[in-house]
Amino acid sequence: MRDANHLTGAEAAVKMLDAYGVRHMFGLCGDTTLPFYDALCRLDHGITHILTRDERHAGYMADGYARVTGRPGICEGPSGGGATYILPGVVEANESSVPVLAITTDVATTSAGRYPLTELDQEALFRPLTKWNAVLSDAARLPAAMRQAFRAMTTGRPGAVHLAFPFDVQKAEVPEAEIWANPRHRSFPASRAAPDPADIRAAADLLGEARAAVAICGGGPVIAGAFDSLERLAKALDLPVATTVSGQGAIAETDPRAVGVVGSNGGVPSTRAVVDEADLILFIGCRAGSVTTERWRVPKPGIRVIHIDSDPMVIGANYPTDVAIVADARLALEALVAEVEARRAMPRQDGHRRAAAAWAAKHDAFAPLAASAESPIRPEAVIAALQDVLSDDAVIVADPGTPCPYVSAHYRWPMPGRHFITNRAHGALGYALAAAMGAKIGRPEAPVVALMGDGSFGFACGELETLVRHKVAVTSLVFSNATFGWIKAGQNAGFGQRFYNVDFGRTDHAAVARAFGVKAWTVEDPAALRPVLREALAHDGPTLIDVIAQPLHEAAAPVSEWVA
Repeated sequence: MRDANHLTGAEAAVKMLDAYGVRHMFGLCGDTTLPFYDALCRLDHGITHILTRDERHAGYMADGYARVTGRPGICEGPSGGGATYILPGVVEANESSVPVLAITTDVATTSAGRYPLTELDQEALFRPLTKWNAVLSDAARLPAAMRQAFRAMTTGRPGAVHLAFPFDVQKAEVPEAEIWANPRHRSFPASRAAPDPADIRAAADLLGEARAAVAICGGGPVIAGAFDSLERLAKALDLPVATTVSGQGAIAETDPRAVGVVGSNGGVPSTRAVVDEADLILFIGCRAGSVTTERWRVPKPGIRVIHIDSDPMVIGANYPTDVAIVADARLALEALVAEVEARRAMPRQDGHRRAAAAWAAKHDAFAPLAASAESPIRPEAVIAALQDVLSDDAVIVADPGTPCPYVSAHYRWPMPGRHFITNRAHGALGYALAAAMGAKIGRPEAPVVALMGDGSFGFACGELETLVRHKVAVTSLVFSNATFGWIKAGQNAGFGQRFYNVDFGRTDHAAVARAFGVKAWTVEDPAALRPVLREALAHDGPTLIDVIAQPLHEAAAPVSEWVA
């Protein structure tokens, strides 16, 4: 008989999650998970478990949930194939600085090395893909390991962690007195690092010498919630603020100093010109990777660089850096704007004019395409319709193929904050539908739209059943063009239009959605986009719009490597 002051490992895991304020978990059952599921069934807790159709999408749901709530996302899956299927969601979250806890179960420790079904070296498997990971061989360590997991994923640069519970560990005893949580790690970023005042003064000195500075914001300011301090800095210096795709939401794009997205995905010649003309680049929570810098074409040699990041390994990885500020983006910007405002005589950076010129040129190229009555429907027409119909608080989740560059370049976000989600770390297809479900569960009051190509639809359509079962009112929009469009556009631009093995048969996506119980439409005429979108958004359940769309290789996509 079990000691009254002890719990099983599975019970301890549930109670630890509850103690950390976990209210939603996404996952899929398996043989090795039976004790954990039984504990979830029996115990009194505040956790709603969302049964998914595969573990990959459980990870994506947890990712989308974490991004809109500011709390860690939790996903789970069984041993063997379940552990391998959950990996794409884990690595995307980790590389995107999103805290996701992946819980897997495992064969009993007593079976290890005896060729049991589903045995894997899970610790080795997850090690290169996570910030921290452990496979527990001792149930008594479980509460401490759970605290370590929450501490690891929410502090410093947030990221994904992994815990595996072997079958016998789930049934072994854990002292109930060990069940306690650190409330600081229920949200992120936790334990923010403040900047060195000397670095702040040095940054202000450089800004005082600049005449055409520009800030480029990655995802760091969005994660840190640095919206007010960034807006204050932009106003104080009349500083133009550009973003990466992940950085959209750092500043409202209706702000007169907001430039929009720069880089090879979503950047256009007019936004590129703002960076080309700069005499100083202020990177804020941005890794200055290949997409943002168009394969390190900008900034040009000799341009001064100030770099703010919570991860010291990011700073100086790609460019000589004049001032390095290792700190949380919000705390660094608060200190920097206070220093700038105190100096009073700082030069203005002409941000109003430079940003206005960038948007005007972009709009001149976009507007006639957005108004086109052509069929197949131009992607620009879809973005214009979304902009007209969606409310300011809407969340758009986009897959990395056709949707991402168009949303990044042309959807003008009216509010700061996390309103756009896309998987920029590894760009796997099939992300948007599941991440949108996680986002809707995390922010139920906001309209949530998932944008995907038909390639991504094929990866993810099984989760339409999950949407219906849980009555999650996500609107999905499929750009239907019967091809893996990104690759075909690359073959078109760089490989002599030798289109090899990128086309597939057209699917009636609306019919597939209806088979799952989703209300669905097919749209071939751009004039129907707005009325159908309004009807879909007004529906009280999941909806899908199948848009017969122009393929990327024939379109004017804002992707610099495809432009002659």
